[in-house]
Amino acid sequence: MDRVADPRWPSHAEASGRVAADAGSLFAHLDTPARLSSHMGRSSWRLGGGRMDLAVDEGGGRAVGSHIVLAGRAFGVPLALDEVVVERTPPQAKAWETVGEPRLLVIGAYRMGFAIDPGERGSTLRVFLDYALPARGLSRWLGRLFGAAYARWCTRAMVADAVRHFAAAARAPR
Repeated sequence: MDRVADPRWPSHAEASGRVAADAGSLFAHLDTPARLSSHMGRSSWRLGGGRMDLAVDEGGGRAVGSHIVLAGRAFGVPLALDEVVVERTPPQAKAWETVGEPRLLVIGAYRMGFAIDPGERGSTLRVFLDYALPARGLSRWLGRLFGAAYARWCTRAMVADAVRHFAAAARAPR
């Protein structure tokens, strides 16, 4: 999955890491939206003590056209977004995009996804986030200040969560 320039999302962040899992196991793990967005479901200082709750449609976020909805608070501000899966090629790649204008603090509409490159002793995971700044108001200003840092944190957190998950699974007694 190569980055394709799209004027809707002029900014880009990505992270990658080596995961101790075969491509199929890694894809199955990441294909579950609750696992991939787990860093948003935990209260953290990066979310001002807030968190986001996730809801999926009957497709479970695991089919092209399936919707994933996140809603919650960050720094006391209500946030909400609707995403739709636009690409799903097991065990190699998946991508989703926001529908409409999301209510977020530092980024606006986006396309996000991951690509998996299998290897001999695991897989390389690359998570990307192509995004626009919020359309107007205080969020646009905050986006100029913090959007890039948030995008880096988000992509890195997704990679780190996958690395941790499979490292812990490898250490678990059988």
